[in-house]
Amino acid sequence: MKVKVISILEDNYMYLVIEEQSKQAIAVDPAVPHRLLEIVKREALSLIAVLTTHYHWDHARGNEALVKEVPGLKVYGADDRIKGLTDKVTDSQELKFNSINVRCLFTPCHTSGDMCYYIWEDECTDAPAVFTGDTLFIGGCGRFFEGTAEQMHYNLTKVLASLPQETKVFCGHENTIKNLKFAVLVEPENEKLKEMLSWARARDDDDKPTVPSTLKEEFDHNPFLRLSEKAVQKFTGKTDPVEVMRVLRKEKDKFQKPKDRLPPQAMLALQWGLLMSSKDHLSSALKEND
Repeated sequence: MKVKVISILEDNYMYLVIEEQSKQAIAVDPAVPHRLLEIVKREALSLIAVLTTHYHWDHARGNEALVKEVPGLKVYGADDRIKGLTDKVTDSQELKFNSINVRCLFTPCHTSGDMCYYIWEDECTDAPAVFTGDTLFIGGCGRFFEGTAEQMHYNLTKVLASLPQETKVFCGHENTIKNLKFAVLVEPENEKLKEMLSWARARDDDDKPTVPSTLKEEFDHNPFLRLSEKAVQKFTGKTDPVEVMRVLRKEKDKFQKPKDRLPPQAMLALQWGLLMSSKDHLSSALKEND
């Protein structure tokens, strides 16, 4: 099993999970479908399924076009708001695509229909992978747009934390440097965290992605998975893990507001050649996801 990391839009990732023997591929959050199909064609792959983590346009925008272009394509997701959805999945449901196995992990909070996908291959010693969308980031977690601190606490410390520690984490956005800067503010004495930030900056200088991480690494440097650490509790002024999570998220929301930039819809329009000149078409921006 091979995972192809594809950078799109401003800071999004979409992925192709490829069974190398059959050349069949599963796409995760393919928001720029023409680019995905170009890669599929160039590498002589057969696209058989789409896994959508949540309904936000920068993750689900390409589904309808792909369904039209690829006969019989299945689009999986947990939310009826997902465009192009053909097969609705539920928590713990397992899917099988030849030797590739997918377990659906329901993680509502960022949206009420978020689903992570845990993937492994039969008779393979390589580490499994989890595709977390906007639930878990490298060094951070998603905003609580449609959920609560209680839900995110459960998602991170019960659902995802139950997976093997060597599981590779493929998230939905390249937010790592910003996340780790906040993490250093929370835990200024965490040396592993400082090393991770230096590494992430070097990757950025080389225009390389920071995905994947591993769950083990996230427990070493991600404050949203370190709720019982004294430094994290001191920063939040709380000891109850859910309250620590709640305060962390509020502080992260206020941390380092992004500079003015084109809204994500405009970035997508540029890639499709659909950008219109009127400022009215640039006025509505999707909320920050991290």
